[in-house]
Amino acid sequence: MSSHPLPQRRRALNPRQSELLALVREAGTLSIEALAQRFGVTLQTVRRDVRQLEQMGLLARFHGGVRTPVSTVENLAYTQRQTLNAEAKAAIARAVARDVPAGCSLILNIGTTTEAVARALLQHRGLRVITNNLNVAAILSDNPDCEVVITGGVVRGRDRGIVGEVTIDFLRQFRVDIALIGISGIETDGTLRDYDVREVRAARTIIEHARQVWLCADHSKFGRPAMVEVGHIAELTRVYTDRPPPPPFDAMLREADVACVVAQGN
Repeated sequence: MSSHPLPQRRRALNPRQSELLALVREAGTLSIEALAQRFGVTLQTVRRDVRQLEQMGLLARFHGGVRTPVSTVENLAYTQRQTLNAEAKAAIARAVARDVPAGCSLILNIGTTTEAVARALLQHRGLRVITNNLNVAAILSDNPDCEVVITGGVVRGRDRGIVGEVTIDFLRQFRVDIALIGISGIETDGTLRDYDVREVRAARTIIEHARQVWLCADHSKFGRPAMVEVGHIAELTRVYTDRPPPPPFDAMLREADVACVVAQGN
């Protein structure tokens, strides 16, 4: 007779749990406190609901909040990431573009958020942009007053990112004013994480060769896990996001003296 326990049968959700699940799926991450206020119930009630939803594999908890469950080893498909939180990424991109001065040097890395930033920079003058993202290069090549430099390396067909040893060697030649980087997730200990170790090595080099590092990350990235460490939130100069970061990230940013810019929609 097998000693393995039988899996629990998935129970029906009550109306509050169904709405809670829908809210978290829409937002990506939410704090326990915000959910308690939303439903007018105690923190203990929300924690109980969240615990049940986690046991059913529908949600994942982190310190002070809850998020949709994601893989730590594989990112979403590029076409999914293009549409996911598109309005938030556009708002972040506009906020970044307002702060990027004319006549400066930039590095933009791989990601759909940095591609949104590239579109927002099309009217800037006198920029010199280095990138390992062919999509960024294609976008900014339409700006006649922007010099675009593409790294060497291996092109990933799925998202046109450029990675590999040649990419890293090329990036090491430069020191730019601002690195504009995207990320797949920020763990609750402040670790910046991504999925592809080759992409991470390029991102690490970009951080080390910039005078300022601006992270562009929508709200869904806070508390989202991924497998490979890029760096730490304390290494950043600024964070651009679309909602106030939930605990513990808000305190972490203040303690590290990292400026946080919350972009406003149209």
